[in-house]
Amino acid sequence: MKIPRSLPHGTALLHNPRLNKGTAFSEAERDALDLVGLLPEGVDTEENRLKRVVYQLGRKSTDIGRYIFLSSLYDNDTTLFYKLVMSDPAYFLPLVYTPTVGEACRNYGHILRRPRGLYLGINRRGQIRRILDNWDEQDVRFIVVTDGERILGLGDLGANGMGIPVGKLNLYTVCAGVPPHLTLPIVLDVGTNNAALLSDPLYLGLRQSRVRGAEYDAFLEEFVRAVEDAFPRCCIQFEDFANPTAIPLLARYRNQVCCFNDDIQGTAGVAVAGLLAASRITGRPMTEQRFLLLGAGSAGTGIASLLVKVLIEEGLSPEAAYERCWLYDINGLLTTERNDLMPFQRPFAHPHDRVADFAAAVEAVAPTAIIGVSATPKAFDQRVIEAMARLNERPIIFPYSNPTSHAECTAEEAYRWSDGRAIVASGSPFPPVRLGDRTLFPSQGNNVYVFPAIGLATYATEARLVTDEMFVTAARAVAAEVSETDIATGLIYPPISSIFEMSIKVAEAVARQIFATGLAQIPEPPDIAAFIAEKIWRPHYHNLI
Repeated sequence: MKIPRSLPHGTALLHNPRLNKGTAFSEAERDALDLVGLLPEGVDTEENRLKRVVYQLGRKSTDIGRYIFLSSLYDNDTTLFYKLVMSDPAYFLPLVYTPTVGEACRNYGHILRRPRGLYLGINRRGQIRRILDNWDEQDVRFIVVTDGERILGLGDLGANGMGIPVGKLNLYTVCAGVPPHLTLPIVLDVGTNNAALLSDPLYLGLRQSRVRGAEYDAFLEEFVRAVEDAFPRCCIQFEDFANPTAIPLLARYRNQVCCFNDDIQGTAGVAVAGLLAASRITGRPMTEQRFLLLGAGSAGTGIASLLVKVLIEEGLSPEAAYERCWLYDINGLLTTERNDLMPFQRPFAHPHDRVADFAAAVEAVAPTAIIGVSATPKAFDQRVIEAMARLNERPIIFPYSNPTSHAECTAEEAYRWSDGRAIVASGSPFPPVRLGDRTLFPSQGNNVYVFPAIGLATYATEARLVTDEMFVTAARAVAAEVSETDIATGLIYPPISSIFEMSIKVAEAVARQIFATGLAQIPEPPDIAAFIAEKIWRPHYHNLI
């Protein structure tokens, strides 16, 4: 942590979450920094501070109550927040991000205590560069930004979408040690078409319909250029933009500035990692798999595009690689006969008769894996799972949609309808399933396996761009961390409990590729592992005097 040369004193120090240590300030610090009398006489250790918040958190009866408590802890003592969450990521990640963040975003205007990040309203056109100067960190390295139009599977939540950038940036630090003071969550408030929010007296966003078209594009352009100027070493992560916006936005800027879209590329990376590991269970190489995706928007086409790259790397021709990837949307199977497809969908349209029932599409395509990114709950019904189980000895079932209420099926349904033979990974966590005399353990295909590691590598190398090849490298590195013991129990991702250690290894692999492809803006060090280790932030109190 960088300690300011001129430290605040007294109550100003206690109100600075980055520097505050509360009852852990030493006697010498209390005397030198005008804290005497402002704190109880007892001096705490870091361990006692941690025990106290664990006790307090245990008194909360709901996950949203725990989310609010953790948010307040961050606002009071950022170091203690990260020390707590990093102590047990398997328990805390579902509280600080999915699935709890979905409920938090729905109610953000009701539960907000201290605003975090920057809110850039479209009514501030022409002022964005000046507003960025209001942020107190001059070397921001990561911005996660949303316009709030497609929050998880919940739709348009407008300015309430701030919970997503806040949560994502927490994960950069928790899972990969990216310094938290170098991150900045941003909402682009362009209005909302959510009538319930517009009539809610506690909603804090612009009370107007969502702006689109040329005015919206100009606002995004102003934002990107302002970030380039204010924070020249910053990487922008676009998050939860609606499909008609997300894909053109990434296409416009991906070769101009350091940026990526986690819904497109991060989801694709974690899906590919899971499929690589699942192929070890099925005994069939990736080139012999066939994939059917439910959802042909940014996430679905992003997964399919990355799969094509992997299949080509593994020896298939481009034509054969595309033939292995099929997509299904609200109007049915993507076929060459359809005239309603967007340009980004057309590469995945194949010659075939019209199929407007997903179970029938499974029968027609005969996939080895189905991946759900549709936000359509229960779309993987009994007919679908039973068809997959009839076609495959070990069917691969990925109900990826978030939050849990929007999952295409539950883990229990996938196991029960496949007689326990399914290889299951979901977007939100599901508990172990008891089936007969067996306990089955579903995996969670969370983007957290990929984007924090790419973030750490990008931060360390000061990469000029983020490429799809970096996500392929990350996916292969994640899959390589799945042990034979994990595979034997049906798990296809490393344990979340070891996410920090895994992310460091993945970051090393991605950093090597960044240097090899000439995208780094610093010289390549002789020891990549040691170089990455030096960049990692860890949550410990520092002596302030």
